[in-house]
Amino acid sequence: MNKYELAVVVSAKVEDEERAAVVDKCKALIERFGGTITEVDDWGKKRLAYEIQKMREAFYYFIRFEAEATAPAEIESRIRIMDNVIRYLCVKQDEA
Repeated sequence: MNKYELAVVVSAKVEDEERAAVVDKCKALIERFGGTITEVDDWGKKRLAYEIQKMREAFYYFIRFEAEATAPAEIESRIRIMDNVIRYLCVKQDEA
């Protein structure tokens, strides 16, 4: 099992319930592909470095999980088509 961190940037234009549903859907995807969530870090609303889809702010979430090496590709392919997710990044964490 490898350790990964999934960063998800969610649109600031959606309501709280929709935003929570997006995060829950990401967590469900991780568990669906055999991952174990270790931590969910909610950074809240932050200013973007540059304008994306005419938005200057968005909500940031960082989900740390353990999974097999094939899981991140599957998770990313599902997140890519999700509504209200404007950016995402899944990286493998160092074992140090």
